[in-house]
Amino acid sequence: MTETTVGIGGAAESTDMVLNIGPQHPSTHGVLRLRLVLDGERIVSAEPVVGYMHRGAEKLFEARDYRQIVMLANRHDWLSAFSNELGVVMAVERMLGMEVPERAVWMRTLLAELNRVLNHLMFLGSYPLELGGITPIFHAFREREELQAVMEEISGGRMHYMFNRVGGLKEDLPAGWLGRARAAIADVNTRMHIYDDLVRGNEIFRARTRGVGVLSAEAVHAYGVSGPIARASGVDFDLRRDEPYLAYGELQDVLKVVTRTEGDCLARFECLLDQTHNALDLAVACLDRMAELPPGPVNQRLPKVLKAPEGHTYAWTENPLGINGYYLVSKGEKTPYRLKLRSASYNNIQALAVLLPGQLVADMVAILGSLFFVVGDIDK
Repeated sequence: MTETTVGIGGAAESTDMVLNIGPQHPSTHGVLRLRLVLDGERIVSAEPVVGYMHRGAEKLFEARDYRQIVMLANRHDWLSAFSNELGVVMAVERMLGMEVPERAVWMRTLLAELNRVLNHLMFLGSYPLELGGITPIFHAFREREELQAVMEEISGGRMHYMFNRVGGLKEDLPAGWLGRARAAIADVNTRMHIYDDLVRGNEIFRARTRGVGVLSAEAVHAYGVSGPIARASGVDFDLRRDEPYLAYGELQDVLKVVTRTEGDCLARFECLLDQTHNALDLAVACLDRMAELPPGPVNQRLPKVLKAPEGHTYAWTENPLGINGYYLVSKGEKTPYRLKLRSASYNNIQALAVLLPGQLVADMVAILGSLFFVVGDIDK
């Protein structure tokens, strides 16, 4: 007769469990998978598994001419479409040695800041929602609708604006648009205190986020993290100030680079919120400057077939989620030989590998949501 001893509980306590979060998890702003190894309630290691939304945009760039690639470029981060377009057209303009009319430069700066506000409002509303607070999302969408109305009026689009062109913008402003944009920004400004009172000052929200998911400045540099997430860890870098493009060189007295040193979820949220306040101030400054500009063209006249000269260049912009870079290689044809996209979210999400180990599973969603990423921007 054979005796078998069965132990219950003892061995299981020291056994690591592999848990897959996703690829259909509701808190990830897209289709992302996290492979977690758990020891009880504590995360031992984390691996972001990306690529579920990969559409091969960089390869498609090579089969489209310089007018058509704008359409592809504005879709990877669907919350920052206008800013995405900017990087592509700036790279082509740099290859061509093309100067953009002053009126178009200020319009681009204004619309880029409005797009920044629209991006941030989505995360300011959805992040508390992921932690159990539903009210802020309704406020966020109310403010977004006011600004979406003026963006839709000028471009015809609500998400994919397709308003940038190589050499400037698609067309001039509609009559009276500056006044309507100013009124919409003023309305949103009067209600921004809601996020300070309702979210930042909420003791439950602060308890869930303060001291949770601390990202060190060393990890920021190691992983190439940028944008509000990097500045929340004390990395004081913003292309709008440090390598000014568009009209940012003339807006240095209005531009405030928001930083924190804590590097936790709360610091990342506060950086995003304070940056939204500043983006609205920058938009007002652009409106003031545009009111003084004389009428003039908003684009350059282009040949029927646009070809960039042979060579290569790199253009980067301070997108709402971080640094976007475009490395353009041309063989003198009407299509790019190579256009490599460096997207902010792709680098930022890699930091999860050092952020999540040692944390509780209950804090995982708080940390994940605080990275403010768009999955299309990761997968490109």
